[in-house]
Amino acid sequence: MARSRSSGRWLSEHFSDEYVKLAQAQGYRSRAVFKLKELDERERLFKPGMAVIDLGAAPGGWSQYAAERIGKSGKIIALDLLPVEAMPGVVFIQGDFREEAVLEQLRAELSGQLADLVLSDMAPNTTGVNAVDQARSMVLAELALDTARETLKPGGGFVVKLFQGPDFDAYVKAAREVFAKVTVRKPKASRDRSPEVYLVGKAARK
Repeated sequence: MARSRSSGRWLSEHFSDEYVKLAQAQGYRSRAVFKLKELDERERLFKPGMAVIDLGAAPGGWSQYAAERIGKSGKIIALDLLPVEAMPGVVFIQGDFREEAVLEQLRAELSGQLADLVLSDMAPNTTGVNAVDQARSMVLAELALDTARETLKPGGGFVVKLFQGPDFDAYVKAAREVFAKVTVRKPKASRDRSPEVYLVGKAARK
């Protein structure tokens, strides 16, 4: 089957992308790791021994980076609908975290403890219609915030991908009710044409 012009352009852009090349050279599973790395360098997200939840983890780049930062004394619980290849220091739960059975697995892995950091790089399957894609992304972001409310310990942190659009300001306002400090950043590894930004919440109120 012949590729569409847009998919061919995407492939050309992808394989010439400096962050794709860096990820391959450094053994990371995706270019997205450099978004988290920059956020970490600016916000100091990780400490050794942390308990981290990674929502929408596939293919595992964020979990891979987080595992390096928190060390062997830490723990990462990664969730995704798609399978994720096993890696040291990461417990993977495959399933839809909106389902109670999957949440029960998450709670069981936490063993009655609360998390230090919740990460979400989730994005919907895009349609190319900005209003639809933004609305779908906000649903995922709201679910991630709900998970953070339930699972974070006092003082915990949160990183979530957002698409800018009509519901953006309301989401930031809601996040400010949960976290003492909220910042919005666009890492250099985010493509210029992408509407994505990342909200970082610190010092969860409990």
